[in-house]
Amino acid sequence: MLRSALLVIGIALTWIGLVLLLIRGTPFAQPFLIWGAIVVIAVLFERWRYRHIVHSKGGQWQPTGECFEDPETGQTIEVHYDPVSGERRYVEKHDNLPPQKK
Repeated sequence: MLRSALLVIGIALTWIGLVLLLIRGTPFAQPFLIWGAIVVIAVLFERWRYRHIVHSKGGQWQPTGECFEDPETGQTIEVHYDPVSGERRYVEKHDNLPPQKK
């Protein structure tokens, strides 16, 4: 919901900037064009950068051996690959948990 609203606001600012560019010239249009573009790019980049981390291990997924630390949660994330579709997904690696007390 918030993502959609920000995208609409960014597109609206960009359109306002384009209209002002045609009517009044560059000095009036620049802030709208710049901030509209920043909002649109930021919203689209956020969706690409922060992917959903999958918690299940079912299916034909195979670990690739690639691991990294998720900066948001601090958990070790392992990359899995599906040879049929070529899709990659990111799974929490559970073997790095401390041993449980009995």
